[in-house]
Amino acid sequence: MLRHVWAVTDYDGIAKDVIKLLKFDGVRAAAEDLAAMMARLPIEPNDVLAMYVVHIPTATSRKRQRGYDQAELLAKALAKRLGLPHRPMLARVGHSRQVGAKRADRLTQLQDAFRARYGALPQNAHIILVDDVITTGATLEAAARVLKAAGARQVDAVVFAEA
Repeated sequence: MLRHVWAVTDYDGIAKDVIKLLKFDGVRAAAEDLAAMMARLPIEPNDVLAMYVVHIPTATSRKRQRGYDQAELLAKALAKRLGLPHRPMLARVGHSRQVGAKRADRLTQLQDAFRARYGALPQNAHIILVDDVITTGATLEAAARVLKAAGARQVDAVVFAEA
């Protein structure tokens, strides 16, 4: 489903520390710095299709706990840097926790984890999915499947770190 997945760095050392600050210590400003690095990736503009930046929504309970969605902060900052619109086209269904889960478990958990928001998205769009960390790729694939079913022509993904 995904055409390309770009990652800035590996999920270790300073990158891991910064992600933890963003996700667990309320350091929202880190999203701007991470998005600046993500904007340097070779994201291919599409001259034919409308392009949108879409974040992978965090579980509602996590968003309530943190007071924000870190992937949404990253997506908004990246969209601004790329001069593209950010659209919240996905909604999370359920509250499954993926940390520590194996790929097979993640795939099962994510089978129906997302739905398209507000009906359908603009038809034939090029979507740039944004998340903070990719582990198995199951989350991005599940989201891409929903976006394609809703009418997206092309789905790529940009993450800060790869575990």
